[in-house]
Order: sequence, then structure tokens, then C-alpha cells
Amino acid sequence: MHKPILFLFLLIPLLGIAKRPNIIFILTDDQGYGDVNAHGHPYLKTPHTNKLREESVSFDNFYVSPSCSPTRAALLSGMHEFRTGVTHTIPPRQQLDEKVVCFPELLKKNGYRTGFVGKWHLGNSPGPSGQGFDWCSTNQAGPLKHFDTTFVRNRKRIETKGYREDVFFDETMAFIEEAGDDPFFCYLCTYSPHTPLAAPEKFIKPFRDAGLNDTHATYLAMVENIDYNLGRLMKFLKDTGRDEDTIVIMVNDNGVTEGLDVYNAHMRGPKCSAWEGGTRAFSFWRWPGKWKPRIMGNLTAHLDVFPTICDLTGTKIPANLQPRLEGYNLLPLLKSKGQVKDWQKDRILFHHVARWPSGFAEHHKYAMAGVRQGNFLMLRSHHCGNKDCLQYMSQCMALQAIEKGRKVHTYAYGTAQYHWAISPKDKWVLFDVKKDPQCENDLADKRPGLVARLDKAYSKWWDDTYPEMIAMGGDAGNPDEGRQAAKKSSSWKGKTSDKE
Repeated sequence: MHKPILFLFLLIPLLGIAKRPNIIFILTDDQGYGDVNAHGHPYLKTPHTNKLREESVSFDNFYVSPSCSPTRAALLSGMHEFRTGVTHTIPPRQQLDEKVVCFPELLKKNGYRTGFVGKWHLGNSPGPSGQGFDWCSTNQAGPLKHFDTTFVRNRKRIETKGYREDVFFDETMAFIEEAGDDPFFCYLCTYSPHTPLAAPEKFIKPFRDAGLNDTHATYLAMVENIDYNLGRLMKFLKDTGRDEDTIVIMVNDNGVTEGLDVYNAHMRGPKCSAWEGGTRAFSFWRWPGKWKPRIMGNLTAHLDVFPTICDLTGTKIPANLQPRLEGYNLLPLLKSKGQVKDWQKDRILFHHVARWPSGFAEHHKYAMAGVRQGNFLMLRSHHCGNKDCLQYMSQCMALQAIEKGRKVHTYAYGTAQYHWAISPKDKWVLFDVKKDPQCENDLADKRPGLVARLDKAYSKWWDDTYPEMIAMGGDAGNPDEGRQAAKKSSSWKGKTSDKE
């Protein structure tokens, strides 16, 4: 090494030039906000998730999209999922348009090693390697095979033994080792605890012994297995000397699913509902020695990940892209020593379940929609009423059945009238979800000014976003695709534990 270069290298620590942090972003699939022991769950232990929460800045008023592909699109793009063309979890409306810029693309250009492990669910054209990831590993058969799966790592097939999620975490550690001394960003997306449900028997047995049925026991076992693997990952970071230089972020991608009737943190509604439980997520951000662990109550969202990670890594956001981002930089909150009450206090978030049959978007402006500001959630949980739409299997058909008295529906076995409740037709309802997470005390008549203001904001948002969503393919496809997807899902006959 030339002497001037060696001198500069040795001078870096004296000048206080900080090493850029590594970042691991863990996104769990179909785990609810309440599926953590520290959030009051009566059966889960989750010691490692509890510890991560205790050592993190925990955003307790954090929201995502109502289902998994939309959340992933919004998180990676920093824009509402409608503007990326992702409005569903089935083709073609799960496809992230290749023109959308994802923040890993910018990190890669800034010298970061970028790794993706697990569930992508945004289509294969271009897929993760075309959206900024230079190291990719996932399993064939997606969520349908849990044990002894075939993985594809950087286009090479690898036969594995054991449980799929264990391998996901093994692959994450392999990527980190290969990154060497380079700064890295790893996006680790589990399939657990998404259906179909299966887990190692040793994780299922304690919940079955506690009196839970097989569905609930296996669902919670999948959550507990994630926690076990989180513990392995955190130990790996410490043992390899990376702990203090690595930010660990953990978020769930939508509301609770098969654990709904066990515990939902006192909230109404699961995944794919307009109610509070459909979009509230845990959000833990850990950087030891840098951020003071505490709970923050500011209204935050998955949209904030893009600008925050770019700031953390010193990554410049292109000038033409910056105005399109809808999220806010969380650094002022992460660096603060206490609460920051005035941070983006006027912020408004827009939610839409969006599971209309393809070709019927125009009828769903006010079907299954929500507007959020501060502690208030204004929503409509109702089908569109269009007789042609209601012929197809979709969320509208389901809500019509709820309206007619159905008591059993997805995830709700006898509780559908509560968790999938129908709100009054052609009318917003309003709730203070911090005082009333069950959404039982409608404040719309008491706060007409707030309702009018949020209604105006929502109408403008829809009218501005709708043309872009249509142009990006958000209403494309076969309207009967939902029925075909449901039939495929119901035909699964795989192993539910390693004892079979």
C-alpha cells in the first residue's frame, strides 16, 4: 500500500469518520401485532423478540398495508402501493412494475452489499435481482413446502434438510459472512406464519398441550420458531463482532391471520380488513449504543423505511425521485432521548384493502377504505354493492355474506360478525383507536369537522392516485382469478410437522 493511502486509512478513526452501519430488515409474513409475548399474548413466550423490543426504539403507532404484496411494494418504493401497480397478492396484480425504483438499488450504487432471503411476492419480472439485490436466496414451491426444500441461491439449486425458516436464517448468515468487511443490507422475509401451516413438532407440542386446536397450535409454533431463529441470528452477530455495527429492524407485514381468535391485542379485524387490526404492526429498530430504547407513539408507517435507511447509510435519493416519496425520515425520532410530540403531527395515511375482482376498480373508491390521522381511524367496511362485481369471489362477495349474517369467515371461527363487521353503507365511521382499539364507539357524529376534512383528503388522494394505479396495471387480470387462487390453496396436502 502506498504511504499516502496508508496514512489516510490510519487517519480515519482520528477524524471521527464513522463506519457505515450494516442493516438487517426482518419482515414476517401474516404475524399480527399481538403475536408477541411483550404485547400481551397469553400463550407465546417469544423471549428473543421480547429482548429485541426491549433494546429497540419501538414504534407503537406503526402501520402497513392490509396484505403482504402491497406492504412489500410500499416498503421498498416509499410510495403507496397503488402507485406501484400492486393491489393484490395474486397475478398479475402482485407484480411490481420494473420502472419503480426500490431503495436497495440506491444502496447498491452507494457501495452496499445487498442481500435478499425468503419471500419476495412481487412477481418475477424483474424479481429481486432486478430491484437492487446482488445476492438472492429463496426456496422453490414458496409457502407450499416447509421441510427439506430446494433453495435457489444466486441461480444455483441447493438441496436442504430441515425446516424452511431455519434455512432462511442460515442463508442470511451465509450472506453476511460473504459480505466480509463491506457494509451490507439484508432483507430477510419469512413465509411463516402464513398458511399453509406447518412447523417442527417440538414447537407445536407446547401449544397443543395447552389445549389449543391444531390450527392455532401450529400457527403459534411458526411464530415461536421465528423467535428461536431471531435468537440464533442475534447470537451470530455478537459472536462475529458485528453486533454494535449492525442495525436490526423487525416488522410484520399485515394484521393477524390464523391466530385471530386466540389474541389480537384487543383490536378488531385481521389481515385484509379495514379495521384497526388489519394494518397495525410492530416495528422494532435496534442499534446498540446509538439509540435509546423506548416506545414512541408517533404515527409512522412502512412508507418511512425508504427515506430513513437512505439517510442512515448516507445514500443520496435522486432529485427526480424525492418528490414522489410519501414517507418521512424517522431519524429525528430514532435519535431523540424522549417523545417528539410535534413530529409530522398533521400526517394522514390512506389505506385500501383493494381486493376487488380485476376490472372493477372504479366501483371501489369507498369500499374497504381507511384514513388515519393521529390516533383517529376513519373507515368504511362495506362491499361495493355492484351486482356484477358480487358475482366473483372477492372481498366484496365475502362482506356481502357477512352482511347477511355469516359467522364463520377467514381466520374468524364464529367471530366473523365482530372481526369482519360491516359499517353503515355510504357513511364513514370514526374511532380513536388508542382509546378504543375494538372500534366500538363511533365518533363520526361528534367530530363532523374532522370527518369532513379527512373525507376531502381521501377523495383527493383517490382521484389523484387512481389514474396512476390503472396505468401501472393495478386493475389488470381475470376477474375470476380469486376463485382459482382459493381452489389452489384449499387443495394443499403437505406435511404439517416433521413427525409426519
